[in-house]
Amino acid sequence: MDFRLDSLHDDLAQTVAAITARSGGVTVARAWADGDHAPGLAVYRALAEAGITGLLVDDDLGGSGAGAVEMVVAVEQLGRACLPGPVAETFAVVPALLSDARLDDELLALLSGKRLATCAAPPRQPRAADPDDSAVYLVTDDGLFRGRAGTALPTVDPTRCVAEVEPVAPMVDPATSMAEPTTSMVEPVEPARARPRRNHLDLGALATAAQSLGLASAMLEIAADYAKARHQFGRAIGEFQAVKHHLADVAIAVEMARPLIWGAAVTGDRLDVSAAKVAASDAADLAARRSLQVLGAIGYTAEHDLSLYLTKARALRSAWGTPAWHRQRILEDLSTSSRGETSSRGETSSRSETSARSTGHG
Repeated sequence: MDFRLDSLHDDLAQTVAAITARSGGVTVARAWADGDHAPGLAVYRALAEAGITGLLVDDDLGGSGAGAVEMVVAVEQLGRACLPGPVAETFAVVPALLSDARLDDELLALLSGKRLATCAAPPRQPRAADPDDSAVYLVTDDGLFRGRAGTALPTVDPTRCVAEVEPVAPMVDPATSMAEPTTSMVEPVEPARARPRRNHLDLGALATAAQSLGLASAMLEIAADYAKARHQFGRAIGEFQAVKHHLADVAIAVEMARPLIWGAAVTGDRLDVSAAKVAASDAADLAARRSLQVLGAIGYTAEHDLSLYLTKARALRSAWGTPAWHRQRILEDLSTSSRGETSSRGETSSRSETSARSTGHG
């Protein structure tokens, strides 16, 4: 399968990058951390006007009718910009939920940029991220609900808070299960008005993986630039082999994670999504550790932009399924497949032995 992007995807990435750059880049995250959400909300409105919020929404509902590949391309750039707020929820999970449920009024408000959106989906996503400026939803096995957020709790990321959510009113008939599909991000359903039901939880994991990849890429760039500018013993520290190896390790991790994310976006397979989430989380974690080693103490000071990337990478590591959870899902599926193959081989062997005995060759 060819996971390479075409010129349209490159144009999309450049468009998103230009929007975030014009809006101030990392200064938006710094303002958000200080309690000023206005610059960040302006970025979300600009992205909505450019159609980024509607990438997973059919064109007859006001979206662009694109798909998961376009979504991850856009969200990676939002990660590079360290955009605060509920990124995975606003650009992936909730648009898909509202679109698939045909909740047109709710969807219109989201696509217009008038509001952000967040949701909780216990037990995998037990709390909603950044509910203060967002429409809040709750996904359970019983359906989709409008939610009410409880007390916002701080996280290691100064731009991110989380809150538990209680249901207020059902938005989808409880008879229509919202339980997680067992195979892929897309699964057929019966209702006439509904499109093929997507695994919204895996869309959250995929978007978070793309966001984490963007964070990792940005941290690598910050560390590389610093290594070129910082001199010690009469040389740029980037000329020393140990520093080169640190940065090379991060570059390898980033480039190994990227095709996994693209591939998962193409196939929609839940195990591909889990592999992508693990790889991207690990790449972001490695980038955080190695970039901090290159920059030294200045890297974790509040005054340096790297600190915002470090803390966001840590917070997103557990969002929409921890790496341990996703590894366990892969292991369980492989174990089940292995048991099935063993059983099949045993049945084939038994039939062969029976046939041999009946023909006198046993």
